[in-house]
Amino acid sequence: MSLVEEYAELQWDLIARRTLLAASALLAVFLGYLLVRNADSVSTSQPSHSEPMEQADAKLSEFTFTQSKGDVVQWQVQAKQARIFEHEQRALLHDVSLTFYGGDGEEVRVHGDEGMLNTASKDFALSNREAPVTVITKSGYTIYTNHLVWTDKSKEIRTEDPVRIVGPGLEIQGFGLLGRMESEEFEVLHDVHVDLVPVS
Repeated sequence: MSLVEEYAELQWDLIARRTLLAASALLAVFLGYLLVRNADSVSTSQPSHSEPMEQADAKLSEFTFTQSKGDVVQWQVQAKQARIFEHEQRALLHDVSLTFYGGDGEEVRVHGDEGMLNTASKDFALSNREAPVTVITKSGYTIYTNHLVWTDKSKEIRTEDPVRIVGPGLEIQGFGLLGRMESEEFEVLHDVHVDLVPVS
């Protein structure tokens, strides 16, 4: 190989290396741009989860809401924490205890991890993250379900979720529940299974 050919080959090798180096630099810049752009989009999407907390008109460590008819208390909601949204007329509740009062002073108690109260209609919903919502009736029955909705106008509780009712000598399972709190009548709506259990 002549000196000229060697020189030409070195030149082409140098050009190829510079081209590869430039391409690598461009690729690195492009990847860096994509990483920064994705990081920005993630950071801008994060506040959407915490936004409702920041927009709350009031945050309370203890919350009590009482519904009365005349001088008679019909029911009362208590929560360990509450976030109030006045414009939307709702309160988001945490660690909720709900008590229905009968005319004879007896009580039906409901417990849930989380709840949402409509302060205008007085309707509310209760749900649990793990253990079921429990309804303890004055006649000694306990109702278990994952989600429960109270409609104040009709004085009814309702769910479409699985339901289990346990009481003296009886266990009922099925789907859906309609409960009339004033008369304390509860109806499992679908796929009802009844088992007799020994009374302890």
